Amino acid sequence: MEKVKLTSLQKRVLTSLVMIPLVIGALRSGHPYVDILVYLVGTMLAWEWSTMVPNNRANVYAVCYVFALGCSLLIFNSVVLFLSLLAITVFVYIKAKDEKHRYLVTLGAPYIAVAVGALYWMYYLFDSFGSISGEKGSFVMTLWFILMVWSVDIGGYIIGLSLRGPKLAPRISPNKTWSGLIGGVILAIAVSFIYMYVTKSILNLPLPMKEQLKFAQLGALVAFIAQIGDLVESAIKRHLNIKDSSSLIPGHGGVFDRIDGLIFAAPIVYCFFTLVSFE
Repeated sequence: MEKVKLTSLQKRVLTSLVMIPLVIGALRSGHPYVDILVYLVGTMLAWEWSTMVPNNRANVYAVCYVFALGCSLLIFNSVVLFLSLLAITVFVYIKAKDEKHRYLVTLGAPYIAVAVGALYWMYYLFDSFGSISGEKGSFVMTLWFILMVWSVDIGGYIIGLSLRGPKLAPRISPNKTWSGLIGGVILAIAVSFIYMYVTKSILNLPLPMKEQLKFAQLGALVAFIAQIGDLVESAIKRHLNIKDSSSLIPGHGGVFDRIDGLIFAAPIVYCFFTLVSFE
C-alpha cells in the first residue's frame, strides 16, 4: 500500500489543529496548566537553542538556560531576578570562552528567560483587566495577544504567497514580502476589533467603541513587533546556515520557528501593559 505524503501546508494545518486547542485549553484552565505549558515550552526552547547554535557543551548550556527560565518564573523580586539572570549570563559567557558563537550561546540565557518569562508575567498581570464576573481577564487578554501574533503569521503566509511583490528583507528571509506584512497587520487589526466586540458582547464588558479601536491599533503594533521577532530569528538561522531551529513540530520546524514573534513581542507588550490602568 502506497504511503500518503503530506504537503508542508497540510502538516501545518494538522499540527495547528492539535496545538491550538491545547494552548487555549491551558489558558482557560489557568493554574497549574498554564505553568506546566510555560515550563514545557521554555524547556524545549532551551534544548533547541543549545543544539541550534554549534557548541561543545550543549548539555551544560541547556541546563543554564532552564535554570535562568526557572528564575524568571519563580523569583518575584525584580532586583533579585535581575541579579540572578545577570549571574547566569556571566557564567555562560565565561564558560563559552572557547566557543565560535560565544555571543549567541550567551544570549540564550537572558533571551529565553525574559521572553518566556514575559508570557508568564503577562498572563497573571491580565488578571486585573476589567471587572469580569466569572471570567479570568488573564484568559481574555492573553488569548487576544496570541491571536494578534497568529494573525500576522497567517495573514503574512496566505497574502504574501498570493500577492508576492517586493521582498521585505531578501538577505534575511527571501520568502517574506511587504504584501505579506501589510496583509498580516490588516488581519491583526480586523481580528482584534472582532474579538473585542464579541468578548464585550458575551461578557458584558464596559468597553466603548473608542477602546475597541485602541485595541485594534495596539493589535497592529503587536503584529509589527512580532514580524520583527520573526526576522531576528531568521537572521540568526541564516548566520548559522540552518533552515529550522529543530524538527520537533511537523510542518513548522522547531518551537522557535513557531513562536519567535510571540516571545519577541511578549516583553514589550508586558512593559506596555504595566503602564496601563485596567480600572
